[in-house]
Amino acid sequence: MATASGHTTAILASKVKGTTVYNTTGEKIGHIEDVVLDKTSDRIMFVALGFGGLMGIGEKFYPVPWSVLDFDTEKDGYIVPLSKGEIDEAPAYVLDDLTRADSDFDLIRRQSYSYYEVDRDW
Repeated sequence: MATASGHTTAILASKVKGTTVYNTTGEKIGHIEDVVLDKTSDRIMFVALGFGGLMGIGEKFYPVPWSVLDFDTEKDGYIVPLSKGEIDEAPAYVLDDLTRADSDFDLIRRQSYSYYEVDRDW
């Protein structure tokens, strides 16, 4: 699903990883730790937004649907329409949880899409 800035035009996942994420007021709220792909379809499931912790300790990872992100060329980063507080209240996991058994994963994806009020694409 394309966003207003058209950020879904081809990009390497390696270029997305590490990109800073801001809220709409310009406040830095985290970074993209990784992109989670569905191996059986042509879809990006979500990005793992890293937020919180100190020097990698205690960091949480938030599965944010790709369509929630909007690339801002001036910031060279992604914008999400959420405050730090709203991100902090979102479903969060350790990174390995985002690729565990399919039955667990389905729950993670449903909770994430529901929280961000994104229509299911599967």
